[in-house]
Amino acid sequence: MRNFDLSPLFRASVGFDQIAELMDRLTKTETGRESYPPYNIEKTGEDSWRISIAVAGFSEDELSVEVRENALIVSARKKPDEVKRTYLHQGIATRAFERRFHLAEHVRVTGAVHENGMLHIDLIREVPEALKPRRIEITRASEVKGEVIEGTSEEAGKKK
Repeated sequence: MRNFDLSPLFRASVGFDQIAELMDRLTKTETGRESYPPYNIEKTGEDSWRISIAVAGFSEDELSVEVRENALIVSARKKPDEVKRTYLHQGIATRAFERRFHLAEHVRVTGAVHENGMLHIDLIREVPEALKPRRIEITRASEVKGEVIEGTSEEAGKKK
């Protein structure tokens, strides 16, 4: 097992306390559960993605898509079959599952569609206006000392 020293990362960043938890989650493997059901994650735009999960054998009412605490949780539970079936070969897996995807901040689910045995979940990142970068105007020290915040000191002299 390797140990990683993340101290250089923390020297150059502020507020990324959850990164250790994320790294821990990425290094752990869940045996058996990783392969079922198969899925794709597709980048559909600059700030949008689509998760496609193969859910053959499940109907819409047997599937559940939830967002809880920055996690997308997709689960399925097959309802008991009313008809007693005798299979010669059963290759379509319809076992219950729960698949979790960690969502970054400001990523939200915009919709889910079930078609042709695939569950498509669309996501988009919407950064609030208050968190977007903005340019701060730099003023001269002499303007701040003279209590002139807007305009120039020449304009302030004309006002007096």
